[in-house]
Amino acid sequence: MLKYLNLHQTCVAALLLLITPLSHAQIARAPDRPLAAQVIVPQVRSYVLDAGQPIEISTIHVKATVTEQVATTTMDIYLKNPNANAAEAELIVPVPDGAVVRGFAFEGQAAEPVTEVLSADEARRVYERVVAKLRDPALLEFAGRNLIRSSVFPIPAGGSQRVRLTYEHLLPRDGDRIDYVLPRSEVLDYDVPWKMSVEVESKTPISTVYSPSHAIDTRRHAPGTVSVRTTPEAAREPGAFRLSYLLQREGVSASLLAYPDPATGGGYFLLLAGLPAPSTHDKPPIRRETTLVIDHSGSMSGHKIEQAQAAARQVLAGIDDGESFNIIAYNDTVTPFATKPVVKNETTERDAQAFLRQLRAGGGTNLHDALLTALDGPSTPGTLPLVLFLTDGLPTVGETSEIAIRNLARDHNPAHRRVFTFGVGADVNTPLLEKIATLTRATPTFVLPQEDVEVKVSQVFRRLTGPILTNPVLCENSAVPPAGTRLRDVMPVNLPDLFDGDQLVVLGRYVGNQPLHFAISGDYLGHRRTFRFTFPLNLATTRNAFVPRLWASRRIAYLIDTIREMGADTGHPGALAAAAQDPALAELSEEVIRLSTKFGILTEYTAFLAREGTELGDHDAILAQTVDNFRHRAMGTRTGIASMNQGFNNTAQRVQQRLNADNRFYDKNMNQVAITTVQQINDRAFFRRGNRWVDSRALRQRQPDRVLRFGTADFQKLVDRLVSEGRQGTIALHGEILLVVGGETVLVTVADSTP
Repeated sequence: MLKYLNLHQTCVAALLLLITPLSHAQIARAPDRPLAAQVIVPQVRSYVLDAGQPIEISTIHVKATVTEQVATTTMDIYLKNPNANAAEAELIVPVPDGAVVRGFAFEGQAAEPVTEVLSADEARRVYERVVAKLRDPALLEFAGRNLIRSSVFPIPAGGSQRVRLTYEHLLPRDGDRIDYVLPRSEVLDYDVPWKMSVEVESKTPISTVYSPSHAIDTRRHAPGTVSVRTTPEAAREPGAFRLSYLLQREGVSASLLAYPDPATGGGYFLLLAGLPAPSTHDKPPIRRETTLVIDHSGSMSGHKIEQAQAAARQVLAGIDDGESFNIIAYNDTVTPFATKPVVKNETTERDAQAFLRQLRAGGGTNLHDALLTALDGPSTPGTLPLVLFLTDGLPTVGETSEIAIRNLARDHNPAHRRVFTFGVGADVNTPLLEKIATLTRATPTFVLPQEDVEVKVSQVFRRLTGPILTNPVLCENSAVPPAGTRLRDVMPVNLPDLFDGDQLVVLGRYVGNQPLHFAISGDYLGHRRTFRFTFPLNLATTRNAFVPRLWASRRIAYLIDTIREMGADTGHPGALAAAAQDPALAELSEEVIRLSTKFGILTEYTAFLAREGTELGDHDAILAQTVDNFRHRAMGTRTGIASMNQGFNNTAQRVQQRLNADNRFYDKNMNQVAITTVQQINDRAFFRRGNRWVDSRALRQRQPDRVLRFGTADFQKLVDRLVSEGRQGTIALHGEILLVVGGETVLVTVADSTP
């Protein structure tokens, strides 16, 4: 049975505490009181300050509720004691500014539990005592934050303990955006699984919910009620859990997160935009025109053609009455169901089902003419024209040139149809299908040999429910073209259409420090509308380090796409070798290397940078290796599993909305690979070399300008400076650290090895 804290000992009424600064009653008066033998910091690790083995943190469950900007966070921390004797332990929990304790409980008998809320300065003294005793810098990652410190509680020998801590705080608000942050370590070797959920209730309808840090599932129960859960694969993703929700305004709602970069005279921005909650639309969504293009060549025989027919039936069932559709079947020849899209009703659906049933697999693949037929036909006025284009092989009949087919999608699409491509199996040209989709504001999908075509097609089509904003264009303001005077390298280049439940995440660079003025124009619920926004940059902060990192990831994907295009129609070694001599390849590779090393973002083409033995200062060798990888893989491998994995990686990176801290990607055998020798922490990237972490800005420097010993007065001055900059995590890594501070390269050495 959990033993609960007497709240009257720790805080006054919660509402009063949430809207006022920390009072004397809340702040602990004795941060220097002795620490227990076991100190547990859930966000980092357990520490043994005496003899014995550290308490094990088996898992952590976090449940937060947010009601009108007030967040209540409950942490259930599950502990195990591996020692033969009972252990006395206490919690040290970094928390957001303004947090107050609502409850503290544990199982078993002990003195009445109490907690203390320590201000940032007093918390720093506790951190430093642990750091000094163990010579472990990990806790310095949270220097500058308040903390909650608990009283001592027991953990039986060989037994377990569940501790529950509940705290409240007022969430910061920036315009219509409200942010929830749960502090956690960014260090990759932290391996405790967390389950996190947040329930949001607001009187104002919620437009969208976004996490740049973790994969989440979102469920909307009402216009102002949303449930968020981290996905199972996010359980071990490191870093602070960040969640933002955007309150709804008329039409499109938007907010801006900015990161300042004085070196460029500006910074990086993330524009988050959302649509009204589905039940609050003032008009019905735009109607769709859906064209299914089905490959029934010989290679589709057996189970694949049956799955394709089942997928088509699912799509037909999902088309609303009154919307229009067509079916185009192709092998050597192209056979449309109708000469133009027809309105769905009982008769047309019955006839379409009969058309599907008579399809048999056989013949070659006339991909060019099938695409031409899908693009060239008349469209239904006032609709959003969608094409679901399915193929399981390479073009073998008619025009087979990749460049010619790619250019067809770019230059011969009078109705601006969105072509969602589906590559079934490994024998498809993945760069071609990616390009057809991205040129037409759509996305590619690849179906592995063991996967179900019906499931993949149905998933995509369900996402295309209820078009709300189509043909969107982002401008710096209503009078300036998209490539405005203050915006640089905006990703994506072409904005996607937005459907019910969609959100828009745009990343880019800006110059200057004056407010940014944006306009999003498009067909909103069937009418041309422009939504204007002005965002001041006074809240730009280095704590938004995820913004430049996400931008860099998308920018790298864009560069890789350009390189892959260069390999089109290089079917023999001579042509590929000639394409590899194009000066543009070296130029693009240089930029990929620069972004990869600066931000610590690696792909399958640059993963070798993380290997021990790679001389990061040897620019010529690194460039040669990168060019060679691009030539053989991105340009030279266009079909098979070794091409499909590139399609998966590039598609994910092109639209990336959350961090990929361990640079996870699929290798050429479709195995997932993670990199742990590159650490993205705060707004810096570090490469591991032996027992040393090297700041990416110091990769070419052989000797440091200065050497600081851990724990000295000069080291303390360095900590103070980094805390003031919000970069204290950069000295929380284990081992030696070579970093650049104020233009000076500093080597921090540790006397003893860390546990």
